[in-house]
Amino acid sequence: MKANIKPANGKLGILIPGLGAVATTLIAGVEAVKKGISQPIGSLTQMGSIRLGKRTENRHPKIKDFVPLADLNDIVFGGWDVYEDNVYEAAMNAKVLEASLLNEVREGLESIKPMKAAFDKNYAKNLDGTFVKTGTRYELAQQVMEDIKNFQTENGLDRVVLVWCGSTEIYYEASEIHQSVAAFEQALLDDDKRIAPSMIYAYAALKLGVPFANGAPNLTVDIPALVELSKETQTPIAGKDFKTGQTLMKTILAPGLAARSLGVHGWFSTNILGNRDGLVLDDPDNFKTKEVSKLGVLEDIFKPEDNPELYGEIFHKIRINYYPPHGDNKESWDNIDIFGWLGYKMQIKINFLCRDSILAAPIALDLALFCDFAKRANMSGVQEWLSFYLKSPQTAPGLPAENDIFKQLIKLENTLRYLMGEDLITHLGLDYYEEAYATA
Repeated sequence: MKANIKPANGKLGILIPGLGAVATTLIAGVEAVKKGISQPIGSLTQMGSIRLGKRTENRHPKIKDFVPLADLNDIVFGGWDVYEDNVYEAAMNAKVLEASLLNEVREGLESIKPMKAAFDKNYAKNLDGTFVKTGTRYELAQQVMEDIKNFQTENGLDRVVLVWCGSTEIYYEASEIHQSVAAFEQALLDDDKRIAPSMIYAYAALKLGVPFANGAPNLTVDIPALVELSKETQTPIAGKDFKTGQTLMKTILAPGLAARSLGVHGWFSTNILGNRDGLVLDDPDNFKTKEVSKLGVLEDIFKPEDNPELYGEIFHKIRINYYPPHGDNKESWDNIDIFGWLGYKMQIKINFLCRDSILAAPIALDLALFCDFAKRANMSGVQEWLSFYLKSPQTAPGLPAENDIFKQLIKLENTLRYLMGEDLITHLGLDYYEEAYATA
């Protein structure tokens, strides 16, 4: 191996702030897979294969057999929530999975009870959290660190990762307190309300050298202070916002339109959903955070500044509507006005009836497993190679994000090949033809 990667020996703890629909779907799903009830569909780490070497070598191992990842049987789940329900009760309330499936793994789910959450209603105004910690920002951070250490000790864990599955927080921008570890820690002591709850979890994790992945569009680990801390403690971070539903479709379709140099006049997107995420996003300040995350995708893929004739006047509009009858079954509509040869107009209509948590759960699993792998491979700071899973990928300062899902997959696979000492694959392929005609 090119890197000195520690083996995935012992147990891995996956701690989740926010034991709602996504988290409970993930936990119940892993328990079902472990019992042989179902398959981990949608998880690249569990179901995906990777090509190694030349096409003629026919080497396509499963990623989990190629890379030393934690085994599902070695995972222990835990987390925090603003409600006291255990994971079985929370999963039943979320109504994502059938009761018959949940009852088959009920014992394991009931044993997972949340710890009190670090919560500030000002960051999620439509939630009425009752199971919450008290204290200053500094005291909350200390309490979360104690939670992590106690969880690791009580469960005999070798390693821990945190994956944020909590609600979308209100939109705001980084200020002077977010610019360095010193300024951030002083703000904690000052109980500065500009430190969001998600930042408290991220700080606590990174201070202990525990990897952190952000599954929401919040301003969390993408601030200079926490990037600096991640480098100091040699800890991987990844963010932000699980790539599910409508944005997943955009990152699949938009690269195809750009590849064929087809123009786009407009892209109108609307969504209806009725889960806790939809309730939180019904507040304009929380919606703004999600909107910013979703809007940047098309601009990054189409690059209108480089292709003004095709995308210079694109009108991109996004709407999210809270509709309780749909529950976790999100429905999205996209109207795309495109134009082709000689400017002739065409349209594409997409009606995606997806299940938000079903798409998000395998993403959360893969991020946890890959972040743990990255830590054992001595990687630290921003893990851009995990942008494959994220709507608004975090990058180095000044580095444009890559939102094309196919390029993101190449980056992810080549990172794995590099770390495992295999040749990178460029897909150039000229050598096959040079060899064939030289022989002839």
